[in-house]
Amino acid sequence: MKQIGVVGAGIMGTGLAQDLAAHGLEVVLVDNSPDQLIKAEEEVARFYRTGRLFGKETDRFGDMTEKVTYTTDLELLGSAEFVIENITENWELKARVYPELDRICAPETVFAANTSCIPITKIASLTSRQDKVVGMHFMNPVPMKSTVEVIRGFHTSEATIEVAGNLLSSMEKHGIVVKDMPGFVSNRVLMLTVNEAIFLLQDDVASAADVDEIFRSCFGHASGPLETADLIGLDTILLSIEGLYEFYADSKYRPCPLLRKMVYAGLHGRKTGQGFYTYS
Repeated sequence: MKQIGVVGAGIMGTGLAQDLAAHGLEVVLVDNSPDQLIKAEEEVARFYRTGRLFGKETDRFGDMTEKVTYTTDLELLGSAEFVIENITENWELKARVYPELDRICAPETVFAANTSCIPITKIASLTSRQDKVVGMHFMNPVPMKSTVEVIRGFHTSEATIEVAGNLLSSMEKHGIVVKDMPGFVSNRVLMLTVNEAIFLLQDDVASAADVDEIFRSCFGHASGPLETADLIGLDTILLSIEGLYEFYADSKYRPCPLLRKMVYAGLHGRKTGQGFYTYS
């Protein structure tokens, strides 16, 4: 496998482009926003320069910045052998892009949905290759996380699981295969934790800093739930938990009103400079 398509140049898509290129793979990064693609290109170049400070051999396969093509044209994915979709957790947006990918890409091309809550079987139903659609839930930041949640849809073939596993191995990552239920393993637990932490803040039980410190100090977490929410993006958190609430019809997934209020106010975390914490 040589050329990988990445759809969506947000935080996850850019992180994937960095990691794939650093491992010698050619990447076609597609986004409908030229400004977002400029930001992605800057981030890939920054990672190439500074990645070695974090133990990443970003120059092992030469200049990784030359391995990424930036485009707004989905048609350039026609020669991709594997496509990873990373657009926001919005069903309407995903429902528009998959039929286009199905038309553009070769019949043998595998599609991987980097989603945290939308059923893989539902995504696969948008294509004529349901056996070649798999979930690959990468964690953020992608180059620093060694494990990926791999989701087997109802029709996902064993061959597709193997192809996905081989790609992860080439990226020096390990895949854990789980079954297809919204939220899978990580987000069915994480979204409840984050949402409840926001309720703690709303109910004035503790400050954001104290909530996070308890999780870091008492449980050994690298970051607390509110820090994690800021990193993921509060808009993404809200979309994810709304998706879980809709699918399971279970009140335990009811989004915290403070979360909605912050998203409506544009306080989305690190990417906007303000969430539960302030970022320069």
